[in-house]
Amino acid sequence: MEQELAYSFHLGSDKNKSKVAKKVSKGNVSGSTSLSNNAIQNANDLSRINKHNLRDYDNQKELITTIYGTNDIVEDVKQVYLDEFEQARIEFNNKQTRKDRKIDNYFQKVCNSQNDIACEIIIELGDLDFWEDKDNEYRYKMTDVYNEQIQDLAKILPTFKIANATIHFDETSPHMHIVGIPVIDNCKRGMKKQVGKSQLFTKTILSEIQDKMRNACIKSYNKFYDVDSRLKTKQKGRNQDINVKDMGNYREIKRKLEQERKKLENANKQTKKIDNSSKDIVKLLDNLKPMPFSKNNSQISNENIENIKNYIKDVTDVTKTVRSVNDLNLSIKEFEHATFEIEKENKSLKYQIELKDEDIKGLKEDLSAKEKIIIKLREEKESMKAQLQKFKGFWHNLMSHFHKKITYDNDQNYKIVSDDLYKNGIFDDNDNEIANNILRKVTIPDENKNNRLKKKNDFNLN
Repeated sequence: MEQELAYSFHLGSDKNKSKVAKKVSKGNVSGSTSLSNNAIQNANDLSRINKHNLRDYDNQKELITTIYGTNDIVEDVKQVYLDEFEQARIEFNNKQTRKDRKIDNYFQKVCNSQNDIACEIIIELGDLDFWEDKDNEYRYKMTDVYNEQIQDLAKILPTFKIANATIHFDETSPHMHIVGIPVIDNCKRGMKKQVGKSQLFTKTILSEIQDKMRNACIKSYNKFYDVDSRLKTKQKGRNQDINVKDMGNYREIKRKLEQERKKLENANKQTKKIDNSSKDIVKLLDNLKPMPFSKNNSQISNENIENIKNYIKDVTDVTKTVRSVNDLNLSIKEFEHATFEIEKENKSLKYQIELKDEDIKGLKEDLSAKEKIIIKLREEKESMKAQLQKFKGFWHNLMSHFHKKITYDNDQNYKIVSDDLYKNGIFDDNDNEIANNILRKVTIPDENKNNRLKKKNDFNLN
């Protein structure tokens, strides 16, 4: 039997791209808002993509295969920026007469603008039902298919410069995350070459790309798996073909529904049996003979009584079965709805936790940097204190020497030097008084003040 496979080519949404949202996101520590969005609008978004796609938080990295780029998506994107835009940046700067109009770093400039810095495309072939019974060897063979999808995308859309492509084998079905930069050329304003998602991925162009990529993907799949499968019909008005029901709990819901179908089949069999029994009972009642002395009453044998009892029992059993099926049907509908709501809430909570973890990491890094600065300042403070003490010692020895030579030895040479130093502002009033007043102690003004306060306090205590 010919297989039909679902195909998904999903471009990251930018519902959060309004100027207001961008302004709000730049004011938040996380660099994002609470609005629905999986576009790559700034460096923080790119960092989160890097952690998710490369599973930096996971120990099962063997289930992640990077087929294009390196193990650092952030650096991959920055390298594409250099390769694609550096020459245009230099040419633009050479034409500028004002320094403030020059662009030092185009990547950083786009991060601070209203444009997405990069785009993410997720490609997936096959849904939950298709992949649930496939072994690892079969799944890993998709690497060949997705490798050709990278080549096909480069041919179909050469202005979308791929920075990184990574395949995830750790989820329901093997799928590929592609991160790239949409490049537009011959721009009339600003740099000649720029990032331009909205210009490159219009609704019409995106639909055409999806159609071409779909056809290319099924050809690659048939080639590498040596089969003759075809794709399911593309869902209109969607950016992907795989339905939202392909979530993790769908398998359990499907199992419950299968149980319900079996119960319905059993109920149908019992209903047919009841129909046949009903005909027999009607026939039995029609053939009852009247009582000998009462025409209004009929005779019935013990065998027929037993048949009627069995019929009543069958009717009771069928009623119970039908009631249980109806109850199960209602329960499954409630379960399906509740599970879907829980799934949405879990995804939202998981995303919020990732944001908080990112914020906490950033705060820890800031705190660590601040602690290093504090330690450095403390070291500098201690060094300055040591130098100050050394200078105080030198000053004390110098002034003591001048004081002794002038006031006790009456050395006129030192007197001449002292007067000259005072005249030229090298000695201040305090220094001059120490050098020439025999009654003055060799102390600085602050020490004099402290000594007076100490004597006063000692006097008050006494």
